[in-house]
Amino acid sequence: MYEPIRTKSVHSTVDGPAPDFPHRSREEELDIQLAGHLAALLAVTDELRAGESSADLDTAAERLAEQVGRLRGGRTPVRAPMSGTRRERSATALHRRAHALAGRALVVAASRADTAAAILSAERMDAHAAALEPRELASR
Repeated sequence: MYEPIRTKSVHSTVDGPAPDFPHRSREEELDIQLAGHLAALLAVTDELRAGESSADLDTAAERLAEQVGRLRGGRTPVRAPMSGTRRERSATALHRRAHALAGRALVVAASRADTAAAILSAERMDAHAAALEPRELASR
């Protein structure tokens, strides 16, 4: 009733023991993902620092840069200069974005069992949540 398959499947991804493209381990993929989330959080933190001067944000930015560098094999992340040429976004929107990014980083750090990154992400979530509370109460 059915004709047997005579050709090789076009859906196979590996052509034997030596594929023609490099593979990454799960840990390497999680490192890349975590470094990306932390780098994005660093960019938002730098944007917040440009709008409001804070020792907490300065310390957080340095710690984030250190973690991104560690995950990227010692390469330091590219940072936006602290100049007046920043996009005009509200601090509330930036804190919301930073809180979401820190949450994503926390999930990846937990699945990777990276304690230092998980602690830093949780601290940043708490800091951005605390920064949002008075602003959201005032807008009601």
